[in-house]
Amino acid sequence: WLTSDNMHHQWLLLAACFWVIFMFMVASKFITLTFKDPDGYGAKQEPLILTAVTKVEEVHVPEEKHWPEEFQPTGKAFSGNLIHQPLVHMERLELLRNVCKDTALRDLSHTTVSKFVLDRIFVCDKHKILFCQTPKVGNTQWKKVLIVLNGAFSSIEEIPENIVHDHEKNGLPRLSSFSDSEIKKRLNLYFKFFIVRDPFERLISAFKDKFVHNPRFEPWYRHEIAPGIIRKYRKNRTETKGLQFEDFVRYLGDPNHRWLDVQFGDHIIHWVTYVELCAPCEITYSVIGHHETLEDDAPYILKAAGIDHLVSYPTIPPGITVYNRTKVERYFSGISKRDIRRLYARFEGDFKLFGYREPDFLLN
Repeated sequence: WLTSDNMHHQWLLLAACFWVIFMFMVASKFITLTFKDPDGYGAKQEPLILTAVTKVEEVHVPEEKHWPEEFQPTGKAFSGNLIHQPLVHMERLELLRNVCKDTALRDLSHTTVSKFVLDRIFVCDKHKILFCQTPKVGNTQWKKVLIVLNGAFSSIEEIPENIVHDHEKNGLPRLSSFSDSEIKKRLNLYFKFFIVRDPFERLISAFKDKFVHNPRFEPWYRHEIAPGIIRKYRKNRTETKGLQFEDFVRYLGDPNHRWLDVQFGDHIIHWVTYVELCAPCEITYSVIGHHETLEDDAPYILKAAGIDHLVSYPTIPPGITVYNRTKVERYFSGISKRDIRRLYARFEGDFKLFGYREPDFLLN
């Protein structure tokens, strides 16, 4: 009887051991799934064929297991985890990831992380920040913020306007100036952001700034680039007036526009796509700000980057960020539907990646 009772206890003990092992395996699987990196998709994208508009070298970065202390994560309030972000920023990044996965838009949403892209990204090593420049979206103010953070000037008010875009004097290094291994470390560990706005409104801003007003006195836009576009795309060759918005649209919507882009060089950054500028499907950005909500986005970006106690975004004039639907419709009112559709076809990736709806005048 005692022997039978001992065997019974031994079987119970063995069953209990198996039960503990089974629960440990289940718990391990749950922990692995729970803490899986939410940003893994963007970081693992393989670059496709080069779509940047100038001849550049693709960056090949070797893997390294041990990184110097200065490249270790900073432990700022923003950790890259979507759970800690306001809903609107979660939705923007989620939309971006979903569109990046859309194979039907692959040619419009993917590019290589080439030198052309790395030239657009400015570096603040002191605070571990990368900012990708998207011209005609209020970038001058963000460059001023980084110039102060890098220590070239003590306040935004002290920065002369002619210094902001002088990259030999403003103390803003480009990501392309670093070695391949240093580039990868910064892309993996730094806080990364850029700003977007409605793609068509941005093109109008670029046209007005470079070909109509040209406040910074950049004569090559009127005297070199405009004549090149007119010769190729103006229908009525007897007209002698300067570049018209219709000419500009026809050039941008031409599937064979790249032969002119190469001649124009880096001046085209004011109207190429966000995809070509910042490679948002290849680089895992921390935040994407929108020009239309900059009053809210600017303070959030400063706080998320851990620098809100060091610098403030310059005051935004009232109404300057509001989407001007009437202006957009007026500019496109004299453009043929064919040319508008071709333009939209080129910028469709920008519309879809960042949640901008197709213009109403394309649907009518």
